[in-house]
Amino acid sequence: MKILRASEVSGYSFCQRAWWYALQGAVSQNQAELAGGSQYHARHGRSVLTAGCLKTLAYGLLLLALAALTIWLLGSLL
Repeated sequence: MKILRASEVSGYSFCQRAWWYALQGAVSQNQAELAGGSQYHARHGRSVLTAGCLKTLAYGLLLLALAALTIWLLGSLL
């Protein structure tokens, strides 16, 4: 039994004929556009990873600032 992948299901839902051609082993004629799309997705993935890292760094710096503020307030009160 062949395992269906999510990309196959999405390909079928987008264009049944293109899905069937791919199943027959036909090579797409728009290789340049496919390569451009792959590059775009790679760039987007890197930017999403960078945004996640920056968000984690921001939360860490916020926590550090709150700790420093707490220490300063306790020092000034005592």
